[in-house]
Formats: sequence, C-alpha cells, structure tokens
Amino acid sequence: MSKTAIAAPPQANAPLTGGMLWAAAIILAAANFIAVLDMTIANVSVPNISGALGAATSQGTWVITSYAVAEAITVPLTGWLAARFGAVRVFVFAMALFGLFSALCGMSTSLGMLVVARICQGFAGGPLMPLSQILLLRIFPKEKAPAAMGLWAMTTLIAPILGPILGGYLCDEISWPWIFYINVPIASACAFIAWRMLKRYELALLKNPIDRVGLILLIVWVGSLQLLLDEGKNLDWFSSPEIVVLAIVAVLGFAVFLIWELHEEHPIVDLRVFRHRGFSVSVLTISLAFAAFFGTNVLTPQWLQSFMGYTAISAGTATAWSGVFAILVAPIAAALSNKVDSRKLVFVGVLWLGLTTLLRAVATTNMSYWDVSIPIMLMGLGMPFFFVPSTTLALASVDQHETASAAGLMNFLRTLSGAFATSLITTQWDDQITQNHAELVGLADSDQSMQTLFESFGMTTDAVVRSLDRLINDQAVMLATNQIMVAVGFVFVIAASVIWLAPKPTRTVEPGAGGH
Repeated sequence: MSKTAIAAPPQANAPLTGGMLWAAAIILAAANFIAVLDMTIANVSVPNISGALGAATSQGTWVITSYAVAEAITVPLTGWLAARFGAVRVFVFAMALFGLFSALCGMSTSLGMLVVARICQGFAGGPLMPLSQILLLRIFPKEKAPAAMGLWAMTTLIAPILGPILGGYLCDEISWPWIFYINVPIASACAFIAWRMLKRYELALLKNPIDRVGLILLIVWVGSLQLLLDEGKNLDWFSSPEIVVLAIVAVLGFAVFLIWELHEEHPIVDLRVFRHRGFSVSVLTISLAFAAFFGTNVLTPQWLQSFMGYTAISAGTATAWSGVFAILVAPIAAALSNKVDSRKLVFVGVLWLGLTTLLRAVATTNMSYWDVSIPIMLMGLGMPFFFVPSTTLALASVDQHETASAAGLMNFLRTLSGAFATSLITTQWDDQITQNHAELVGLADSDQSMQTLFESFGMTTDAVVRSLDRLINDQAVMLATNQIMVAVGFVFVIAASVIWLAPKPTRTVEPGAGGH
C-alpha cells in the first residue's frame, strides 16, 4: 500500500523572527525540560508518596518505573507520529495530555491510580523530547540552528540534575502532589502558546498504513528491557526467574523487531537512518557519554546522602553546580558549532568530562562541600561542547525527511543508555562496597593496636568492634565510589575517541529540518 500525501492547510502567517522566534524557542525548551524533569523528580519522593498512599517503599518505586517504561515506548514512535498527524499537532496534543495526566497524578488516592496516571503521563511525555528538538530546527534559520540546539541541550542535561532537588524541596516544604501539579500551568501555557505560534510551520501529512506488528513488537521488547533495568537490582538480577524471563523476551523481541522493521515497507520506526555513518557514530558517542554522565549524577547524591551526612537538598545542590557552569558556556559552544569541525568540539568536551571525572576519583571521607562541588563545577564546562555539537552532527548526517525519525531514535537511545548506566553503576557500586569491606576487614588492625587503644578509653569489646566496622565500611564505600569514577572516566575517554569514526561534516542542519 503506497503512502498518501495530504497537503497541510496554507498558513497566512509569516515565519517568526526576533523576539517572537526566541519566545517560541523558550516554549519548546520548557516542554522538553518538564518531560525530562519528570524522569527524576520523583526519585527522592518515593518514601513520602508510599507513606501517604499506604504502600511499601518497594511498591512505590513503580511510580518511577511506570513513567520510564511508557516514555521509552513512545519516544521512538515520534517520526511516525509526526509524519502521520503533523509534528505541531502531536506536540500540542502531547503537551496538553501531559498537563492533564500530571494533574491526575497529584490527585491520586491510591498507588494503583498513581501508577496508571504515570503510565499515561509517560506516553504523553515521550514525544515531547524529540518533537521539541525537531520544531526548534524547523523554525530557526540555518545560521541560528546551533544556538537553538544549545538551548535544547541545556534543558536536557540540567533537568535530570534539578529533578531530585525540586522533588525533595516540594515534598519537604509543601506535599508530594505538588511534584506533579507544578507541571500543569507550564504544560497548559506551552500547549496554548505553541499552537498559536507554531501551527504555521505544519507540513503536509503522510498517511502511511499503520505497522501494527512493529508497534506490538516495540512495546514488548522495550517494555521488557525497561522493566529489567528498573527492577533488576531489587530482584537480584539473573538469580530471579522474573528477570530471566524479561531478558529472554527483550532479546527475542528485539531480534524479531529488527528483522521486521528492516523489511517492512512502512516501518513504525525507521531504522534505515543508521545507514548514515555520521548519525550512527554520533548517537554511539552520545549514548556512551550520556550513560557515563547520568550514572555519576545518580551515584553522587546516593553517596553524599547515605554516607557523607548530606540532606537530599544539599546533595542535590552539590551536583547541580555543573548545570550553572554549563549554562554560562553554552552560548560559546553554540557559536563555535558554526565555525569549528563538530568532531573536534565533541572530542574536547567529552575528554574534558573524562578528565574531571578522573579528578573525582581521589575523594576522601573528610571532604568539604566545596571539595565535592568544585570538580562537578568543572564538569559543567565540558557539557555544552559535548551535547550541542554531537546532536547537531547527528541530525545533519541524515536526509531532511528523516530528521523526525532520527531525533526520536537518538532520544530513545540516550534515555535507554541512562537507564542502563543507572542499573549497572548502582549494582556495581554495592558489589564493590561488599568486596572492599571484606578485603579491608582482613587488613585492618591486624596487630590489634587500635582495639587496645579504644579499650584504654574504657570502650567495651563490642563497642570497639562496632567502631572499627563503621570505619572500615566508610573506607569501603569511599574506595568503591572512587573505583566507579575511574571506570566512568575511561568510558568518557572511549566516547571521545569514537567520534573520530564519523566522517567530516559537510553540512549543517538545514532550516526547516524535521519534515518528512
């Protein structure tokens, strides 16, 4: 069955310019911001939510998992949705639904109701990330496209950092429903203003037949993989029959999905964009570097809160310093993207992230707040040089009609890499703590001099043993954290090297990109 093109209604309005153009950019960036924010805003709020709804904390984690699974399913569908219904229409509709389901999340009176609302919120939030990117490229002229990408990239990098801080503050100072209510006015305003300003940019529609088999396979394998990543640690990974089944379903589902989509005339996800080497290499670099970046941002607050005595807010502010410096440097990265080979910028930016992460691998248990924060600040200097040019290079490598599909797949793989890194790093951290503790027990106080010293102060033998174990555990945690930072630092270095496999860019993203 051949595709049918339906002309978009003619728009009398001229393209946006000046202040109106940047106002539209802020609306699109705000939409992306709240969609990414909701991936992490509930992370520190699970105990509050579980207690208020009469559920166990382990059950409360479904508030996070449900959103992640739903969002992971709809992100790669963006290209098909944009082609069939129009990028502007889908964006506005998804934005309105995101606000509606955010309100329902806040109004939930049971965990079941909240999880269902979060699933619907995730379905609506998924397309917002790639569509905000696509529409920014569509409305901005060629020479300003890097600046638009800089704005979008900063919201993508900063939102997951601010999520736990904002979530913790709202739960402590007001109540947990407000972590969801805060989305409602933003989503409502974005939907209304976006339609008024952006409907002139709608393109002709392509009424392709629906690839029902591909859609079902996508839901099966992505849902299984996301559940595996989110619940693996809680269920002790492959010692659990549930995880084994999820792994088998995910692997088989992906294999069948891959074969089907590559042979389907009108695939639900256009995997053919990976034939462009520049896109494939850029996405690989983005996935590796974002996995490393996101993993450290998950690990650092856990370490600070669990073992360094920080509150949720103070741990959040310590990690948020990278966002401050990133905002300051973003305009420079955007300006250089038009003048310098994107591969050079990505290499320098990701390598800088790797070197600053290695600098964090010499942490000690008596570090001050600023000892922790300064290396994180320095990381912020490299973030824009990584994300802005790599995103631009990826989208400039595909044909113009493939931009929507490419953006959806790029955001999907970036999000999936973050989920994978979170599971891997937190699991490895716990295992490394246990291993380090066992090794240190055999080395600590072998001559019993410390025990003798403590007993001379009047401590009982049990109290001495507890004190020594606490000291050993603190050092085991610190060693494990440093070991993870070393590994992550080398992942950054590998990601920086990978970008040189991409061909030298010969063009930038064309104005109006994001069409079909």
